Amino acid sequence: MSVRSSWLGRVPYEAAWAGQIERRDEVLAGGPDVLWLLEHPPVITVGRRASEAGPLPTLGDVPVVHVERGGLATWHGPGQLVGYLIADLPRRGWKVKGVVAGIELGVSAYLLDLGVGAGTRDGYPGVWVGPDKVCAIGLHVRRGVTMHGFALNLDPDLSGFSSIVPCGITDGGVTSVARVLGSAPSPERAAAAVGEAVLTGITRWHAMSP
Repeated sequence: MSVRSSWLGRVPYEAAWAGQIERRDEVLAGGPDVLWLLEHPPVITVGRRASEAGPLPTLGDVPVVHVERGGLATWHGPGQLVGYLIADLPRRGWKVKGVVAGIELGVSAYLLDLGVGAGTRDGYPGVWVGPDKVCAIGLHVRRGVTMHGFALNLDPDLSGFSSIVPCGITDGGVTSVARVLGSAPSPERAAAAVGEAVLTGITRWHAMSP
C-alpha cells in the first residue's frame, strides 16, 4: 500500500503536533501511513538537543514550542512547506537513515526541476544550496513509527530565522527558492509535486540500498 499524501492548509503548530500523535497511535494500531503537507503560522520549535541551542529564542509574540524531534531550533511560518511523515518503518522495510536520505533526494530532485541546484552537505541533514540550508529535516521515531519530517523554504519571510541559530549551524545561513530564483510557488501549489518527489526518493533509496 502506498503512503497517502494530503494537503492540510495552514494549521497552528500545536494542533498539527497533537494530530500527529493521534495519527501515530492509529498507525501503531495498523492504520495507513500518511504524509501531511501544510504550512504553519509563525512559530519557533526546539528539538531534543535544546541544551545545545543556547538561550531561548525570542521573536516578538512568536511562540516557542519544545518538541521531541531531533535537532536544535528552527522557525516555521507562511511560505514554508512542511511535511510530516507518519509511517510504520518496519512494516515497509524502511530505515530511519533511508527516510532522511530519501527526503533529501526527493527535495533535491524537486528543486532541480525548478532550476535550483541543491544537494546534501557532509555531516548535516537537510538540503542545501551552497552553504545555505533550504530544507530542514528532523524526525522522531517511537515503536518504529515516524513523526515530524521536513520544512522546505519556498518563499517565507527569512527574517523569522533571525532570532535563532537555525539548526545550530554557524558556518552557513538559510535561503529559500524565492531568494535563489526571484519567485517560488506557494506551499499549496507545490505540495503535490513535493510529496510525490519525497515519497519517490524514499522508495528509491531503499530499493538501491541493501
